[in-house]
Amino acid sequence: MALIDLHTHSTASDGSLSPAELVALAAQKGLAAVALTDHDSLEGLPEARLAGERHGVDVIAGVELSVADGERSIHILGLFLPDAPGPLAEALAYLRLRRHDRNRLILDKLREQGIPLEYAAVTALAKGAVGRPHIAQAMLAAGAVTSFKEAFNRYLGAYGRAYVPKFKYPLAEAVDMLHAEGALAILAHPYILGLAGPVLAQTLERYRDTGLDGIEALYTEHSQAQTLEYLALARRFGLVVSGGSDFHGAAKPEVQIGRGRGNLRVDITILDLLRARRVRGRPATPPAHEKELDQKSVPI
Repeated sequence: MALIDLHTHSTASDGSLSPAELVALAAQKGLAAVALTDHDSLEGLPEARLAGERHGVDVIAGVELSVADGERSIHILGLFLPDAPGPLAEALAYLRLRRHDRNRLILDKLREQGIPLEYAAVTALAKGAVGRPHIAQAMLAAGAVTSFKEAFNRYLGAYGRAYVPKFKYPLAEAVDMLHAEGALAILAHPYILGLAGPVLAQTLERYRDTGLDGIEALYTEHSQAQTLEYLALARRFGLVVSGGSDFHGAAKPEVQIGRGRGNLRVDITILDLLRARRVRGRPATPPAHEKELDQKSVPI
């Protein structure tokens, strides 16, 4: 059985491996395909594509967007981006400007808490997009905290002393941007919604009506019960299924590429169904072969 991983991160966002190193690791682990889905960044895709050609790995060009559903923050994976995205690249350039503004505001708040950090020291830690993980690294290096967990819990997380909200495109706008590039829009790690039962179903139906193409039902942190629920809802609402580890390398050492925490299994037939969806668009009812996914792709 050929395995794949459709959710990974490199140094172009907050991963520890370069795009080329990530693809080489995917090849070493025997993966047939890997999607590079850096946060709000396309910078690693050319390098990843070249590495895929060298190592015989099918590299899927992707991105992970932080978007707003009202007051709720969700993540959308864009899969099958073109070689030269247009409007999406411009939108992400704007996000980078907003991110720098946010980072500086966070540093101002940290300074008020008695933790003076220079922005140059933070940017020096990043090879791609600069964000809160790099601020946490700078805090750790300065001895202001003893761990990443402390940095986020006390200062950088949503309830932290130095938290600054992130600018996000609305869900509908983000989905439209991905569709304009010919990409699929997939709801990433749905467990973070914290929803189940009728409320989850209503939410996914609304997302489907907004243009969502699929759901990342197969994911590192999902229990078997959650996976089965997401697969059932995908069939119910005609959403295609995706799956991935959310690999970050050293930032999440317990998460392995292609295997998550050890029991993730995403078969290459998932990729075939995703490609078919991209060609045919959203069906009125899910095709019969998608109904088999809950039996053949659920983590054991």
